[in-house]
Amino acid sequence: MRAVDDGGVTGDLRHRDARYGTDEQRSRWLPGLADGSEIMAFAITEADAGSNSHRITTTASRDGSDWVLNGNKTFISGIESAQNILVVARTEDARTGTLKPVLMVVPVDSDGLDSARIEMDLMLPESQWSLFFDDLRLPGDALVGEEDAAISQLFAGLNPERIMASAAALGQARFALDRACAYAKERSVWRGEPIGTHQGVAHPLAQSYIDVELAKLMMQKAATLYDSGDDVGAGAAANIAKYAAAEAVAVAVDRAIQTHGGNGLTVEYGLAAMLGNSRLSRVAPVSREMILNFVAQHNLGLPKSY
Repeated sequence: MRAVDDGGVTGDLRHRDARYGTDEQRSRWLPGLADGSEIMAFAITEADAGSNSHRITTTASRDGSDWVLNGNKTFISGIESAQNILVVARTEDARTGTLKPVLMVVPVDSDGLDSARIEMDLMLPESQWSLFFDDLRLPGDALVGEEDAAISQLFAGLNPERIMASAAALGQARFALDRACAYAKERSVWRGEPIGTHQGVAHPLAQSYIDVELAKLMMQKAATLYDSGDDVGAGAAANIAKYAAAEAVAVAVDRAIQTHGGNGLTVEYGLAAMLGNSRLSRVAPVSREMILNFVAQHNLGLPKSY
């Protein structure tokens, strides 16, 4: 897996640039993002905003033809491998005076950008960072797409991120189940029969297999809807797929370790290190509680709860 997860963060940015960038931006960024020679991180999360992207306080202000960026971000993946960062900021609407989101491409070596690595108790393919923007000056063409369309660009771009996060979670789940089934076919404790003959071992693994297959179908539905341009339908399906995949991988890894007994906690079998990463899927990108809020409001028509 590439740092910054070439199929995840950078892949998500390929979708944003392909659909919303100018012709010049498409020519500049898409070839490198597609072949992996360019890595672009994505920065939306802020410490005081959490899951509420409407509380983002990083601002982009006009100064002549330039932009000036101020603010901070946290839990930003893979800065150590990226050449640029797609930053979600807010700028003032000239007509109403209210703040609206904008997307800015920021080179990692920009003056006015400081970063600090966050020490994580997880085995991840990339590091997590806090970023600090202090009067960071950008040219006018650092703005991605149209200034007035940034909110639709932002939320439409979250759909492929959730689809790809679902795929990553399901890959982990399949790996864990493969390990568990191989062990259950060989390990013998009672009467010379493999432990996989016992329903107490077999049924939990079978249930996880069903959960993984169902989540995969929803992921494929979400991808199909997104590719067809149905952002509304893709939004619901992507959220449901992300929820289902996160639950499936968390349970599958736990059951795989249980199948191995004490061996499941050894380095040799490679499962214990997956515990934290599988649990991460329930938290990011987008927590399961926010997904349930979305489904309750948009799919069930219930009153907004936050």
